[in-house]
Parts: sequence; C-alpha cells; structure tokens
Amino acid sequence: IGVGLVGFGLFFVLFGVLLYFDSVLLAFGNILFLSGLVFIIGFKRTFIFFFQRSKMKGTSFFLGGVVIVLMRWPLLGMLVEAYGFIDLFR
Repeated sequence: IGVGLVGFGLFFVLFGVLLYFDSVLLAFGNILFLSGLVFIIGFKRTFIFFFQRSKMKGTSFFLGGVVIVLMRWPLLGMLVEAYGFIDLFR
C-alpha cells in the first residue's frame, strides 16, 4: 500500500508540474507521498527521521513548502519544498 501511495504521490506531483503548477494536484501528490512514506517505514520511524536535530532545517523547509502549496501558492511552495527535500536527503 505504501509503495503505491508514494508512486501515486510522485505521479500527481509530476502531473501537477506538467500542468503549469496546478495547486490541487501538487497538494494531493504531497499528501499521498507523505502518507505513503508513513505506510512504508512506520509512523515512529518517519517522525524520528524528520525531526532529528541535524535535519530540522530541511524538515521545516519541506513541510513549510507543503503548507505553502496547500495555501495555493504552488510555484513558491514547490521551490521551498525542493530546497527542503535536497537538504533532508543529502
């Protein structure tokens, strides 16, 4: 279930970018991606991964970007989210 949710989340994010940053598709993709991640590695391990002291900057930018996309500022939200994603997973 988790891999399917992550796959659909990435598909919706890619499709939202291809349709000139459609905010509804991007928001739906972000929610599916995060919920799929929880299904794959579990809630506790996801929480521990995102809220480590060394990764707080990346987490704040990534989750802040998700919130900005949900507030219908898709281009700015995706830029902030991309920076947070790069900072989290480097």
